[in-house]
Amino acid sequence: MTVIALVLILTAYLMGSICVAIPVCKLMGLPDPRSQGSKNPGTTNVLRIGGKKAALLTLAGDSLKGVIPVIVAQLLGVESFSLGLVALAAFLGHLYPIFFGFEGGKGVATGFGVVFALAWPLGLLLVGIWSLMALIFRYSSLAALTAFALAPLICFWLPWDGVMIWRDYTLPMAVLSSLLIYRHQGNIEKLRNGSESKIGQKKNA
Repeated sequence: MTVIALVLILTAYLMGSICVAIPVCKLMGLPDPRSQGSKNPGTTNVLRIGGKKAALLTLAGDSLKGVIPVIVAQLLGVESFSLGLVALAAFLGHLYPIFFGFEGGKGVATGFGVVFALAWPLGLLLVGIWSLMALIFRYSSLAALTAFALAPLICFWLPWDGVMIWRDYTLPMAVLSSLLIYRHQGNIEKLRNGSESKIGQKKNA
């Protein structure tokens, strides 16, 4: 691994550590998302406490902080395995941000961001899986868990264009998916006991 790759990995983590939900809520005069609702500084909780505009800004910011470091690494010619580590570092920054006491979000938006930047066809496949699950079951958490649980398998079995092989992303994607599932433990428990909120369902904070 080159020095450039190591610097990019560190930079990706620092960029991922920018917890977009917190400044968005502050600028819009909303309560700190870590103190309201699910207390998660992510898009879903911001939507719950601040509405669609704040949620869309959070979604865009969280996605871009996954996209930008990966695109920069691609432009600098970083090899595919290190590229996967750059993506993983940005994701880890969102989950465990150094600027916010290592208490971050659950990683769905940033996860989609890094996947689209790594290989947009893979991103489209995951969005398709998410959309299908959300349409059928109406649970955002279940849709995300299913899409990312399948991501490493898709990387392993579906090579892309003969040059950049998705298989090189299998290990980083497996780690990313495992962390995302771990961060959704509370949602998994709620899915089991039937208390998880459905998409569009009002939930008392």
